Amino acid sequence: MTWAEFLPVIFMGLMGLSMFLYVVLDGFDLGVGMLLHRANDSQKDMMIASIGPFWDANETWLVLGVGILLIAFPKAHGVVMTALYLPIALMLIGLILRGVAFDFRVKAQDTHKPLWNRGFFIGSTVTSVAQGWMLGRFITGFAEGAVYDLFALAIAIALPCAYVLMGASWLVLKTDGELQRRAAQWGRTALIPVIIGMGLISLATPWVSSTVAERWFSLPQLIGLLPIPFATFACFVALWWTLSGTRALGTLCWLPFILTIGVFLMGGLGLAYSLYPYVVMDRITIWQAASSTAALNLILAGCAFTVPAILGYTLFAHRVFWGKATELRYG
Repeated sequence: MTWAEFLPVIFMGLMGLSMFLYVVLDGFDLGVGMLLHRANDSQKDMMIASIGPFWDANETWLVLGVGILLIAFPKAHGVVMTALYLPIALMLIGLILRGVAFDFRVKAQDTHKPLWNRGFFIGSTVTSVAQGWMLGRFITGFAEGAVYDLFALAIAIALPCAYVLMGASWLVLKTDGELQRRAAQWGRTALIPVIIGMGLISLATPWVSSTVAERWFSLPQLIGLLPIPFATFACFVALWWTLSGTRALGTLCWLPFILTIGVFLMGGLGLAYSLYPYVVMDRITIWQAASSTAALNLILAGCAFTVPAILGYTLFAHRVFWGKATELRYG
C-alpha cells in the first residue's frame, strides 16, 4: 500500500478514535443527565458536580470527529450530513439545552431550579436518542424502508440505555454514601436492557446488511472475530457481579466504569470491522471520499498537533480532578 493509499486509512482511524472517545467521555455525562430525575435535590447537585470539570470539554472529540469527516472525506460529509440533517439538528438543540441548563440551574432561584434540572434531563435524552438514530441510519448506509427505520429506532432506544449504564458506573466511581449505592442499583437496572439491546442489534445487523453478514459469518473471519462477542459477554457478567451487593462501593468502585468502557470498546471494534473500508456503507469507500494527497498531508500535520493537545488536556483534567466529587462551585 502506497502512502497516498494509506493516508485515508490513517484519517479513518483518527475519526474512529475521536468518535469512540466522544461516546465514552460524553457518554457518562449524558447518562448522568438522564439519571438526574431519579435523585433528590442534594444528590442532583453532587451528580452535576461529578461531571462539572469534564462535560463541556468532552464534546471537543465530537467536533474533531466531524471536522475530520468534513476536511478529509468531503464527498462522504455531504452525503452523511444531508441524510442526517434532522437528527443532527435535534442533537444540537439537545446539546444547547444541556449547556444552558447546566449553568442556569446553579444561578437560578430555588423555585426555578427544578425547571433547569428538567431541561438538563430533556437535553441529555434528546441528544442520546438522536445519536442512536444517526448510528442506526449510518450502519445501514441510509437505506430506505420500514425495516431499516425499525433498526435505527432500536439503536435509538438502546444507546440511551448504554449511556445510562455509563453514567451510573461513573457515579459509582465518583461518589460515595447513599448516592453511590443508588448509582449501583441504577447500573444493574440499566444493564438488563443494554444486554438485550446489544444482543438483538447484533442479530439484526447482519440481517439488514448483507455486507456485514458476509464479513461476520464467513471463514476464517468468523474464528478471528469470536473474541469480540466472548469479551463483551465477559464484561457483562463482570459488571453484574461487581454491581451486585457492596462490591462496587469500596475499593472496586473503579471496575464498573472500566468494564462499561470495555463493552463500548468491543462494540466499536465490531462496528469498525463491519464498516471498513466504507465511509458510507456499500456506497462510498474511504479512497473514493478522500481529499487529495497534498491536502491530506497538510491536514495530517495539523492533526499531529491537535490530537495530542486534546488528548493531553483530557488526561490532565481527569488527573487534576481525580478522586471523589466535591461540591460544585462557580466563580
